[in-house]
Amino acid sequence: MAHSIIPYDRAAAVAYAHQWAYRRNPAYYDYEEIGGDCTNFASQCLYAGTGVMNYTPTFGWYYIDANNKAPAWTGVEYFYNFITRGEDTPGPFGIHAALEQMEPGDFVQLRFNKAVFSHTPIIVSIGDPPTLENTLVAAHSYDADWRPLSTYYVQELRYLHILGAYPQEGAEQPGPESRPPKQGGGERPKPPWWRPPFGRPPYWPEPKGF
Repeated sequence: MAHSIIPYDRAAAVAYAHQWAYRRNPAYYDYEEIGGDCTNFASQCLYAGTGVMNYTPTFGWYYIDANNKAPAWTGVEYFYNFITRGEDTPGPFGIHAALEQMEPGDFVQLRFNKAVFSHTPIIVSIGDPPTLENTLVAAHSYDADWRPLSTYYVQELRYLHILGAYPQEGAEQPGPESRPPKQGGGERPKPPWWRPPFGRPPYWPEPKGF
């Protein structure tokens, strides 16, 4: 049986990224000191734009509390595997795509000097035609907003284009009440990414990843 698809609210995901890029939402644990918070933050942004989790043990995508979450919620490789799973199971889904297919609200994963990918920023703005210089991201560990993708020193990049989300079985399409509440007074003004307190100097340490 065909499943209905929940449209991905890219604007909500990007607004969430701007709101929490330099802060921590108290509804979620901060994994900064135990491996890094980047994919936890990416998952929060994605949930803000879809409003549906997958509570399948081990192989799902969910967060209940710091010790009750799916590996895909905080793990870079697990996040990738869940999003590209190719099954009509609840939760967001997407494809491994090219930079030219990216839109705000999509994700990029970075591989530094290790054999595995270890960082998951969210794209908050992208130029036309897209380049690494005009593709801007937000991330945790290390915190960034409006950061050009070209300022990361990486061995490899891969891109995740979100197509939507499958609802829970028998569930109606989620409304705004099922998503994290929006707080504050709207989108922050766009600062130069390198100026404190909005960014760090151009010489960025390698993200910790998780």
